[in-house]
Amino acid sequence: IDHRGRLWVAEAHTYPTRAAEGQGKDRILIFEDTNGDGSLDKRIVFKEGLNLISSIEVGMGGVWVAAAPNLMYIPIDKKTDKPAGEPQIVLDGWGYQDTHEMLNNLKWGPDGWLYGTHGVFTQSNVGKPGAPDSERTRLNAGVWRYHPTSKKFELFAEGTSNPWGIDFNDYGNPFVTVCVIPHMFHVIQGARYLRQAGNHSNPYTYDDIKESGDHVHWIGDRGPHAGNFRSNSAGGGHAHAGAMIYLGNENWPAEYRNNIFMNNIHGSRVNVDIPKRNGSGYTVGHGADFLLTNDSWSQWLNFRYDQSGSVFAIDWYDKNQCHSPNPDVHQKTMGRIFKISHESDKWVQVDLAKASDKDLVNYHLNKNEWYVRTARLILQERGPNKKVAKLLKEILANNPDVTRKLRALWTLHVTKGLVEQDLLNLLGNENEYIRSWAIQLLAEDKNLSDAALKRFAELAASDNSAMVRLYLASAMQRTDPAKRWAVLEALVQHAEDANDHNMPLMLWYALEPCAAVDPAKALTIAQKAKAPKMMEYTMKRVGAINTPESKKILEGYSQQPAKPASGHEHHGM
Repeated sequence: IDHRGRLWVAEAHTYPTRAAEGQGKDRILIFEDTNGDGSLDKRIVFKEGLNLISSIEVGMGGVWVAAAPNLMYIPIDKKTDKPAGEPQIVLDGWGYQDTHEMLNNLKWGPDGWLYGTHGVFTQSNVGKPGAPDSERTRLNAGVWRYHPTSKKFELFAEGTSNPWGIDFNDYGNPFVTVCVIPHMFHVIQGARYLRQAGNHSNPYTYDDIKESGDHVHWIGDRGPHAGNFRSNSAGGGHAHAGAMIYLGNENWPAEYRNNIFMNNIHGSRVNVDIPKRNGSGYTVGHGADFLLTNDSWSQWLNFRYDQSGSVFAIDWYDKNQCHSPNPDVHQKTMGRIFKISHESDKWVQVDLAKASDKDLVNYHLNKNEWYVRTARLILQERGPNKKVAKLLKEILANNPDVTRKLRALWTLHVTKGLVEQDLLNLLGNENEYIRSWAIQLLAEDKNLSDAALKRFAELAASDNSAMVRLYLASAMQRTDPAKRWAVLEALVQHAEDANDHNMPLMLWYALEPCAAVDPAKALTIAQKAKAPKMMEYTMKRVGAINTPESKKILEGYSQQPAKPASGHEHHGM
């Protein structure tokens, strides 16, 4: 949904097989309700002849198009609503061996990155066009992101199955919905999650973080597929598409805010899950289904709320609920778009691109997150501005609502309105979400200063927030292993994290590369750890080095008496 509240839709006629070069049949359309009657009465064809589209997103002056093997950018001529030039390939190497789980679900994150997801049975080797293998990133299942101005690409988190939905809550935390395995994951940068199949890219992973949900949507103990078409009471089945964390207007019931909406494909319904804070992250519970379509052909793929707070849902209407590589079995002429409104939602005409910088800042206080995200994108495109930074810093300093402070913080970051000292100062903020995001943003460029590392080590020892400690563990994965020691030594000694859902393995993922740098020092830290298996994993990792020196170090530890177990063993470690 663009700055004018218009709906951009991709028609994927080429699916399920990529066409020969120049013979793609996909196109991008723009729909608009011009008179407020609830119908999309105006339709513009933006671009035709595209090939195997799997997702689009609008922003930063153009349309971002996922069409394996490419991620493309098409600049928009704002006067004609047509391309201002040919598609630019920003990244290539995306696989399409299985065309129902390629790169998908493009969505802007609050930090100015373009996020996307990727399925488990498609293999990609992503980089800039012409990049050698050494400058590419291999991935299958997981979450990735690309920065539109720095041009950086990175794997954000690894694992799951086919993640077909991603969205961010009021505090900037991403969640993904997936298929076949348990369906809900709170996503942490650097995490490695339960996989449907295959191995993690790092052979020293040893274990992965399990789902965040406390339930599944299928019945029985014979696996997810056995529950198809008989799991009404549990939520409908294992397959999910789309993710929307509702942050629209105040007309919708308050209990929907920050809840996660997803389509249940086999269940012909929209499920709602309820995240609640637990330790360093979230446990996600089962809510009442939002609606039933009573139509097995109806395949809602994704949801977006607009400037009015209403929700648009796109429906791939097809008798085949599951992917088939045979083009002849899919129905491609009956796609539908639904609009879901509260009776008090009102038609709103907008054009935020015409708003002043001051008005765009004021939109950060709007109840409806659509205004916030759209205003942030426009300000990011406009670039650094001292007056904008001053106004945003006033919100960050003085607004009593932490979600408004976070909104200002994120936009300050994307508009380059912060210097390192600003973020260092925020490490002392009273709110754990502010401290956590200060850590995240300081570590974004993977080049922490000595001052930041010193403050991180202090927080690692003394901060009482498990979420802050989680962000520190995550940040260490983006830090030179030789500089992680002080932070990790303090983090591993928190007994309250020994049975946390995320912390034990996130700490292991951060410590593991250090074992190759200094095996003895890594073992010393592991020996102090409260997580039950940290020492076992570290010894196993040092053993894998398999040099005379590493063997000698291990001999010294194997002769020591076993360390008593600390509490109950965490299910992931």
